[in-house]
Amino acid sequence: MDSLRAMEAFVLSVELGSLSGAARALGTTQPTVSKLVAALERSLGARLLRRGTAHLSLTDEGQRFHGRAMRLLEDYRDAAAEVREQSQQASGRLRVSAPVALGERWLNALMLEFLRLHPSIEIELLLDDRFADPVEERIDVSLRLGASLPPDLVARSLGRWPRVLVASPAYLAARGEPRRPQELAAHDYLRYAAGDNGDVLLQGPSGAVAVPVRSRYQVSNALALLDAVLSGAGISLQPTWMVDDLLRCGRLRRVLPRHTGPAQHAHLLYAARRQLPLRVRVLIDFLAERLAGLPGRVAD
Repeated sequence: MDSLRAMEAFVLSVELGSLSGAARALGTTQPTVSKLVAALERSLGARLLRRGTAHLSLTDEGQRFHGRAMRLLEDYRDAAAEVREQSQQASGRLRVSAPVALGERWLNALMLEFLRLHPSIEIELLLDDRFADPVEERIDVSLRLGASLPPDLVARSLGRWPRVLVASPAYLAARGEPRRPQELAAHDYLRYAAGDNGDVLLQGPSGAVAVPVRSRYQVSNALALLDAVLSGAGISLQPTWMVDDLLRCGRLRRVLPRHTGPAQHAHLLYAARRQLPLRVRVLIDFLAERLAGLPGRVAD
């Protein structure tokens, strides 16, 4: 029996809640995982898992063994990575996940730069606005904007980017420019379809204000929303990393420039391990430096 592989099959079955989930993570079949776990149980002389029709559960022996098995696997991976890295440059495959708009706007170019700097590394960049499960989908590094942070991952803060109200010069020339937050109600307000459909929350010189708006157009893609703003369709609240360069070149203009919306926080998420593989460490350091330099950033 391959004890390490059997132990990994057991740990993944527990973490993912099923033998089939462990099989997908290991790139094998459910019967193979079942045989590995059964062989591990025979070698230990104890039953580790209760296999129900709907889910798995740990026996008392399995509960005690699970924590130690996780630490043993981490120690083995750390030791192997340390030995390899003493004589090797950063190499291997990385899976990176990020939101679509940030990926297309900035991250794609940064990944190509990173590949030029590290010719022995391969990258699979997964752009999706849903948050990919790092364990089940074997993600090495995730870029997260806002929302709650998973408690079982390390979250490295990159800073925050204020949201600002913007519109095209053509829209403002045709419809006039609001001078007070309450005047937004008379304008076409464009919003992200998956977001909050309530009032727009703004922070200004007199404090916080909730402004009712009219949204005839909502879209579930941030880049399409930005295109709509650029085409003159209305006013929108956008993070500064998305629009700072467009404001500087005059393609967009700030609306109510003394007011900002809730800031958008960015984090890099990765596994909580004592010894990350070298390829993961160099990517984290590279992204932390480059992404912290995106326009409009405010330090935490």
